[in-house]
Amino acid sequence: MTIGWRHILPALALAALVAVVAYLAWGSNGSSSLRRSGLSQQGLYQVTLEPEGGRIKPGEAHSWLLTVKTAAGKPVEYAAIDISGGMPQHRHGLPSSPQASDYLGKGRYRIEGLKFTMDGWWQLHIGISAAAGTDSVVFNLVL
Repeated sequence: MTIGWRHILPALALAALVAVVAYLAWGSNGSSSLRRSGLSQQGLYQVTLEPEGGRIKPGEAHSWLLTVKTAAGKPVEYAAIDISGGMPQHRHGLPSSPQASDYLGKGRYRIEGLKFTMDGWWQLHIGISAAAGTDSVVFNLVL
C-alpha cells in the first residue's frame, strides 16, 4: 500500500497545528493568550500594554505605554505600578528593572527600562494599586 503526498500533507499540517496549540498551552501555564489587553486577575482593572515606537529588539531598552482603567472604563489616576517578569522556560527574570516613570493622564503610564535579552516567550507581571484596590495582570509576549 502506497501513501501519497495528498495524505501526508494534511497530516503534517494537522500535526503542526497541534504542536502550536500545545506549545502555547504549555508555554503559558495553561493560558494560551498572547493578548496585550484585558481584565486584571480579580477584575478590578482593564489594562492595555503596548510598545512605544517600533519593533522590539532584544538587547535594547524599550519604553511601553500602560493604560489602566476601572472595570467600568474610567481612567485610573496616579496608581502605584509594579513591573516584573522573565522567561518562564529559561527560569530567569528580566535583565532590567523597568519602572513606571511618568503618568501621562487619562490612565496612561510610561514604562521605561524594559529589556529582553533574546527572542522567545516572556511574561510581564504588572501589579496595580489604586483606589479600587490591588490587583495584577500577566501578559505573555513572544519576540
